[in-house]
Amino acid sequence: MKILTLFVTFFFFFFLLCTEPVIRFPFRIRTRQNESCGYQGFDLSCDGANQTILELPSSGQLTVQAIEYAEQEIWVNDPEGCLPKRLLSLDFSGSPFTGVYNQNFTFFNCSSSYLTYDLNPIACLSGSNYTVFATSSPRVVRNVSSCVLVKTVPVPVEWPFFEQVLSSDLSNHLRLQWGTPRCRRCVVRGGRCGLKGNSTTEIECTSIPQRVSGIPRGARYAIVVGVGVPAILFVLGLLCFLCGRVKSIVRGRRPIIGEFATAVAPHSVVISGLDRVVIESYPKIVLGESKRLPKPDDSTCPICLADYQPKETLKTIPQCNHCFHADCIDEWLRMNATCPVCRNPPPQ
Repeated sequence: MKILTLFVTFFFFFFLLCTEPVIRFPFRIRTRQNESCGYQGFDLSCDGANQTILELPSSGQLTVQAIEYAEQEIWVNDPEGCLPKRLLSLDFSGSPFTGVYNQNFTFFNCSSSYLTYDLNPIACLSGSNYTVFATSSPRVVRNVSSCVLVKTVPVPVEWPFFEQVLSSDLSNHLRLQWGTPRCRRCVVRGGRCGLKGNSTTEIECTSIPQRVSGIPRGARYAIVVGVGVPAILFVLGLLCFLCGRVKSIVRGRRPIIGEFATAVAPHSVVISGLDRVVIESYPKIVLGESKRLPKPDDSTCPICLADYQPKETLKTIPQCNHCFHADCIDEWLRMNATCPVCRNPPPQ
């Protein structure tokens, strides 16, 4: 009987958990965690489908797709599957969130026979006798005369579009950011960010991993011995080699100049890449289910040659707008100061 009770309890609490993403400060699950576990305005909940829900004071509920704590960014979408409808009335007032990249899109309602442009209709807003589409192109806005203007709204896009978008179904996740509380530095250092107490809004950073100076004396001694002894042996070996060469010269033997120079002063390989701060400044994106990117042909990472998958983090080089897996391009730019595709030096 006890085993059955434990099983039922585990089953009940398991299905109360949200499936994704990992929830930690400043967020908290409202019905399962104390107020001290989160920050004001960062309350989340779980719906019947185990989705993580963020509720904006002026815009209702949105599903949370991912949270990047080091960047202080969150990706959200519409739980009803019609994000463009929510965009027409989206309002972040009263919430700590704003768009990372905002781009104005104009919505138009056209008859179903309107075929002047190769437009991408918004299915959830269109009907059998009319089509709704959204564009950020001023040229399209100026020339769509037979359609009804619905509204122009700023859209928090996942990606900074450097060119105007002819039309979009706007189904990708919204990329939002928050400025307060500032936990970015703590997270990057590997610490745990949280409130100093239950009755304050001040935050503190705890559980930061110790640096080398915090290593015990015995461990430091082992490191010194392990590195120092091989280094001393190498220097002694090099001195013996040079002494032998000098003796051969004294005895009248002709030295091999090229070989001697190589042994004395080997050429060093200079690795010239970009600074970490510059690499981290390049824009990132979590790929949506539609895997839509600014360039339609971008479906494979040019570095690892693997196809992009939904929810993977990508990064672009602003100057040439080429896309890569974030980990791939970060490693590349640490070693090389040029784009892997066009070989142009990115901005620094």
